[in-house]
Amino acid sequence: MKKVFLFILLCGCLALSGTLKAAEGQLMAGTAKINITPKQNIPLHDSVYARALVMEVGDMRVAQVSVDLVNFYSDRVADVCKEKYGITQLLICASHTHEDPNMADARPREKKPDHTPFFEECIVKVVGEAIGNMFPARISAGTRTFPQLGFNRLIIRKDGKARESWIGDEHYNVENPERIPFGPVDPEVGVIKVEDMQGNARAIVMSYAMHADLGCFSYEISADYPGYACRKVEEAFDNKAICLFVAGGGGNVEGLMISRRRSGPNDPIKTDYKPIQRTGELLGIEVIKLANALHASGDNTSFKMRTDSLQFSTRADKNRKVNVHIATFLINDFAIAVCPGEMFVQLQLEWKAKARLADVTPLFFGYTYVKGRSPGYVADVRSAALGGFGAEGGNRIQVGGGEAIINKHLESLYILNDQRASIHLK
Repeated sequence: MKKVFLFILLCGCLALSGTLKAAEGQLMAGTAKINITPKQNIPLHDSVYARALVMEVGDMRVAQVSVDLVNFYSDRVADVCKEKYGITQLLICASHTHEDPNMADARPREKKPDHTPFFEECIVKVVGEAIGNMFPARISAGTRTFPQLGFNRLIIRKDGKARESWIGDEHYNVENPERIPFGPVDPEVGVIKVEDMQGNARAIVMSYAMHADLGCFSYEISADYPGYACRKVEEAFDNKAICLFVAGGGGNVEGLMISRRRSGPNDPIKTDYKPIQRTGELLGIEVIKLANALHASGDNTSFKMRTDSLQFSTRADKNRKVNVHIATFLINDFAIAVCPGEMFVQLQLEWKAKARLADVTPLFFGYTYVKGRSPGYVADVRSAALGGFGAEGGNRIQVGGGEAIINKHLESLYILNDQRASIHLK
């Protein structure tokens, strides 16, 4: 633990004391799904949804809401859900689709309507509906490796610096039409399966680390590939189970199959949704295989959670501070690191590698509200040094912040797992 403490001091962040909650007993779960597409004059390809999974053990009640939005953070919604429904912790997981109602609206920012109150109302509503559908449940989780659907979009060029995939040069064509697997990616999909006491699947949570921008600049509302993936999974279970998508640490991961970017809403060439659908369905197939292989053992559920806050300086201004709120869960034999912002995949891989030393199945939730606001892109140290989109810029937290966040998750995991052994950084 001394090495971890020294590393955090070197990063210059302030780690505030964590809050731990734990319960054991019968798991109660509830699910709900509602359409959150605003009734606005915006072209629509496919609707966007909010899906809720509420889990309760003892006096702990956690609500996870997955939304087909680029980002969503709201302390107001958390306060309402706590007061109205007794929610211990609200997680809002944005799929990061780049075709949500705000992104699809071609009007200038000052002329776009503010959808925030509507989305807040929808989230409160879907949590309430899930609580109204509670049932005794069992839970299990696992991971599955399969051929990658994305590539690391920060490509190191001949000058030794990294640049984003939409900038070409004499060696590289824009947007990777050759499907070259640059840099690290996470080839795993993580799945949580919630079933009733008769063994029927009622909720499937999938976590995958890749940007949901395959149809970017379509100027149409769409849930992008996560929407296709969720529909594929829900149909496989006769629409009796809901599927919640969670974006992992895909801040620097782009899809191998993308649609041509339109030059504007009047571009006569429309977005081709075939590669988007293909990507989503390939992911869905792997999730279905894994979900069918998962089986919960025992009726009792151990449910532990630790929330933490870390304070960082920004990279551009050391006097400006950013608080990053995270949560770490240990549920039976699987652990979840929950992070806001766009975490780089190297950080997700680090969490998984070290968490497995505790003999748990590790999952990673990115783009997820715990409390407060998003820190934006969070790069690992090496990526920050190489540069490129998301790895450098004025509003990013200080270099080393990503590693400090992962170390805090690991510290929390070992506390939750009653392991006081040191975490050896390599």
